[in-house]
Amino acid sequence: MLGNQIRELRLAFGWSQVELARRLNISKQTVSNWENDNIQPSVDMLIHLAEVFRVSTDYLLGREKIPRISIDGLSPVMVAHITQLIEDLRGVG
Repeated sequence: MLGNQIRELRLAFGWSQVELARRLNISKQTVSNWENDNIQPSVDMLIHLAEVFRVSTDYLLGREKIPRISIDGLSPVMVAHITQLIEDLRGVG
């Protein structure tokens, strides 16, 4: 399950395994092994993955079904723009 979450998020960001590995300062093979559920990331790396993907560790672990987005550090104007974008996207489809 964790491997699938990592793969789905990586693809959603438009990153290759090489790009994710670069961002985490690890090997592409490690990313591949995670995605294929051959190995699991350490707790520290799980936290780093959550930071890179901007989701909670619970989302990565499948305990939450909806990713949460942090708006910490954004101005009220920025939050308003993001809120409007979300509403616009909900209207599509």
